[in-house]
Amino acid sequence: MAGTAINALFHFSFAVDNLEQARKFYGGILGCPEGREMPGRADFNFFGHHIVAHLSPAAVIGEDSAKVARGVTPIHHFGAIVPLDAFQKIEQRLVDAGADFLEKPEIRQQGTAREQMLMLCRDGCGNIVEFKGLRQVTDVYAVPERQSREPAQPILG
Repeated sequence: MAGTAINALFHFSFAVDNLEQARKFYGGILGCPEGREMPGRADFNFFGHHIVAHLSPAAVIGEDSAKVARGVTPIHHFGAIVPLDAFQKIEQRLVDAGADFLEKPEIRQQGTAREQMLMLCRDGCGNIVEFKGLRQVTDVYAVPERQSREPAQPILG
């Protein structure tokens, strides 16, 4: 498959308890362009992928799901993996907007090929959104046996 372009977008549909808050968070704070307008939903270009917020308060799972990752991160969450410079811009937008962080930005897996910045925040309409920042977004797939024996360069510093 080398050299073959992949022409696909990820699509995610999720429930929100407040459609205007979804527009404020995804469109206003994150700067994700809104697509077509239909009653009871909002479509967004979420960093190159198609997400749809559906007004359905009873279907919102939020933080009530089981926890993973240090016992804080709900299993039901989604997000974006972006280059470090984009992560820093997203982080600044969230901080400037007074985002409600579940996990504040921090370095994870330091010294490995998967070294990354990570943060999780509430979208204000029932969902947790995670952002990872890596030198190269494909580093998220790195596994120990495929890592170079060369020490990783630190993300910060």
